[in-house]
Amino acid sequence: MTTTHDERSAAAHAAAAPPRTRKARGGAASAERRLAALLLSPTLLVLALVIGYPVLAGFRESLFARGEGLDEDGFVVEGTRFVGFDNYTAVFGGDAADAFWNAFGNTTFFTFTTVVLETVIGVGMALIMHQAFRGRAFVRASILVPWAIPTAISGLLWRWIFQADGAANAVLRQQILWTADGFPAKLAVIIAEVWKTSPFIGLLVLAGLQMIPRDVYEAARVDGAGALQQFRSITLPLVKPALLVAVLFRMLDVLRMFDLPAVLIGVNQDSVETLTMIAWFEASNLRYGSAAAYATILFAYIALIAYLFVKLLGADIIGEARERTRREKRRRRPGPKAARRTAGPDEKAVAP
Repeated sequence: MTTTHDERSAAAHAAAAPPRTRKARGGAASAERRLAALLLSPTLLVLALVIGYPVLAGFRESLFARGEGLDEDGFVVEGTRFVGFDNYTAVFGGDAADAFWNAFGNTTFFTFTTVVLETVIGVGMALIMHQAFRGRAFVRASILVPWAIPTAISGLLWRWIFQADGAANAVLRQQILWTADGFPAKLAVIIAEVWKTSPFIGLLVLAGLQMIPRDVYEAARVDGAGALQQFRSITLPLVKPALLVAVLFRMLDVLRMFDLPAVLIGVNQDSVETLTMIAWFEASNLRYGSAAAYATILFAYIALIAYLFVKLLGADIIGEARERTRREKRRRRPGPKAARRTAGPDEKAVAP
């Protein structure tokens, strides 16, 4: 049976033309996106009101100064006046530079030390709570007690422990001024913070451990893998998403630490003063412009740390799932090459 040239051309054009189902699929996808945007619009509006507006208002406040001052002609002026970025230049290089860099160093130091210790202890707690033994429910409940205690109450409890005649000096049989200014004060804050928030990481890691099938461990034991090899090759990779989210939350929380050092050691202590504490001190003295500048700098610092953490360590779980979905859709969608392959070897398909 012979085929004419016109019939072959019509068949090639039919094979190369995009199917109607593809257009229908694209229209359905766009409709779903519009519906999703419509459903999310109330949430986005609330977030814009409770997050976006305070950030913009704080930045605007940092460009002004209140109280008495001198204008460009040397006259005394009162009230609110526009000073531009003078509050920021004063923070980084003016009279307040020493206090700022001290608070910045303390904030970074507390963030690094406490998060590292909390991660190690929290993972250990999760591994213990994940084991099957008698009284496991009681152990899980008791481990979560420090995290459930309010931070101010926790600070008071540890202040009683670290006072001159407290339990810490009685156990160590030394007289250490834990609540005075100096490195012992830093150590006291670290101990109290790690004790309180390690269960938080342990709880999230435990949730990740419970999602790992036990068949994986049984297969590893059959293959001769020891406990350390199972932890390094199975537990850590599979629990990594939950662990990264827990560490990210803790980093964001420690970067804005205020209540624990303020209650345990006190305010205006150089050894434990953080960026949040110095911003509060400026605001309590009615210097709202400089306080807003400190708050804006802290916000930018937290946003930078979160962005680097997400991009470098891959904690963007939602973004990974979205990209994986896109790859699957592209893999299922037939492209022009697939249309060309549908044509016969002697037929020349025309791409759309």
